[in-house]
Amino acid sequence: MELLDSVVRIDSFLAVTIGIVVLFIGKRLNDKIRFLREFSIPEPVTGGLLFSVLFGVLYFASGYEVEFELRARDILLVYFFTTIGINASARDLLAGGRPLLILLAITICFMLAQNLTGIGVAALLDLPAAVGVIGGSVSLIGGHGTTIAWAPSIAESHGIANAMEIGIASATFGLILASLMGGPIAKFLINRHKLEPATGTREEVQDVGLSERQREAGIGHLDFLGAILAIHLCIIVGFMLNGLIADLGLKLPLFVTCLFAGILITNLVPKNLSTLTGLKWPTRTPAMALIADVALGTFLAMSLMSMQLWTLIDLAAPIFTILAAQFVLAVTVTIFILFPLMGRNYDAAVVSAGFGGVTLGSTPTAMANMAAVTQRFGASHRAFIIVPLVSAFFIDLTNAMVIPFFLNTF
Repeated sequence: MELLDSVVRIDSFLAVTIGIVVLFIGKRLNDKIRFLREFSIPEPVTGGLLFSVLFGVLYFASGYEVEFELRARDILLVYFFTTIGINASARDLLAGGRPLLILLAITICFMLAQNLTGIGVAALLDLPAAVGVIGGSVSLIGGHGTTIAWAPSIAESHGIANAMEIGIASATFGLILASLMGGPIAKFLINRHKLEPATGTREEVQDVGLSERQREAGIGHLDFLGAILAIHLCIIVGFMLNGLIADLGLKLPLFVTCLFAGILITNLVPKNLSTLTGLKWPTRTPAMALIADVALGTFLAMSLMSMQLWTLIDLAAPIFTILAAQFVLAVTVTIFILFPLMGRNYDAAVVSAGFGGVTLGSTPTAMANMAAVTQRFGASHRAFIIVPLVSAFFIDLTNAMVIPFFLNTF
């Protein structure tokens, strides 16, 4: 940790340590506050938002900014998506075919509606159409990464000097909304339609996290190390896939290729084949679910606690107006279009929880929303397959075509 020009810079090791503390504080708050627990607000969201507000108060009171080195956070993201790939069975992938296509079609249509909504609100506020696109699929479905990639060219070609600031503000507040909407939507749908997970899945190993019974049973150290080894093997293959795809001219985030590596290896390794550890390949084991929970929870806690809310104050009014319209659109589409088309069942309710994370926040937010729901109500393996495939792969490809279309047309 160092102090330079009123900026407190915190290195990766301490950032992870603080992230773990934030996660525990979020858990304690969720245990104490019934509202947070009842509506399945993820624990890292509770703690992360609290700390981001505290760091904002520190800035306004003293003028000191807090900055985190987040390389370790990005490694946790790779770990998490690799576990999702390892948990993917060929049977679920085949079963997810039609729902996957439905979710993809709805998401693509939503991207178009999201940009039209942003442009419409921007016009009402006498702002350029490009501002609406920034407050649409650039920053919301696209997230911080897409915002950083597109903002400089939008600023130059459309004369919007603060394009980066608008985009970052929209992505940040969108992330907060996405983190808070998934659980309540799922609870509403589950209670209203009296939904339950498929027979036998309530006691199955979760994709993320452990049930109370599994916590009491415990996990052996060799089971844990075997899961870590499997993850590392898949990440190595993911690195190689990433390089091959880059050579073909297509750039994908590392966590996407590691997700695919996990899927490939899991479905190519015979179920009864013992690995070097003497154990079976650790797909859908308590150890894998535990690692997924640790990686996702710490990643999200670090992401939210590191938000510099004080940088967004000047843009609050127009951004909040656009985001309010986008929030209403997301909730409406989720409840009245997505849920019915996905089958009106428990899996559809879990996917609905993730859809808010996809459309307003990020893929990790979607996964955290679904994890919070399934840990309370029961497993939904299909949701954990189709949502990341759509949000982590197809969205970026589609958005790369959607963004220039709207920028050049309006």
